[in-house]
Amino acid sequence: MNSLPRSTPRLALLALDLAVNFAAPVLIYDRMHAGWGDVDALLASSLPPLLWSVGGFVYRRRIDALSLIALAGIALSLLAFVGGGSARLLELREQMATFLIGLAFLFSAAIGKPLIYPLARATMTRTSAQALADFDARRDDPPVRHTIMVMTLVWGCGLLANVAISVALIYSLPISTYLMVGPILGYATMGGLALWTILYRRYRTRHVTRDGAPTTNAT
Repeated sequence: MNSLPRSTPRLALLALDLAVNFAAPVLIYDRMHAGWGDVDALLASSLPPLLWSVGGFVYRRRIDALSLIALAGIALSLLAFVGGGSARLLELREQMATFLIGLAFLFSAAIGKPLIYPLARATMTRTSAQALADFDARRDDPPVRHTIMVMTLVWGCGLLANVAISVALIYSLPISTYLMVGPILGYATMGGLALWTILYRRYRTRHVTRDGAPTTNAT
């Protein structure tokens, strides 16, 4: 018997991720809002994605820049459960994590300590000791600093744009529709930013190499 393709576990994980973050919230809200009301049904529908995030953090058991941002997002999402208010207000509070993280990116750039640097370093720590050493040795090179600063600004602006669009959708769409559209917007934003980061890094690598300046995996 032929073994399963290596991509099978990833596809299964993706399917489970979609079920938890897309299907489950919509189904829970649809089944509960008539008897429980919009607010309680919305709180219940938020549990599967929240538990999924907590489970992922516990499973990885890593404390680095990436995991700290994920943990901050979980903590801020939990704060969305605190306090009363309408269903719309609850949906707005759930945007708090993305809003504050976006501000953190822009603030880090403003004070000259771009947040992309510790994130890139955390990634290299898990992949290549040589790449990490090279990155640390050249972190103050102007081309590297320029690349990291641009990446930080784009991520900050991209996350804040996601919040602005989400707020507009919250006030213009029915709750059940937003429960489907909101996660799609979130995935599209993160996927778009990740793709842009890869393409921009490749562009900077070619540009810096052509000009004869030092380069690293961060560019």
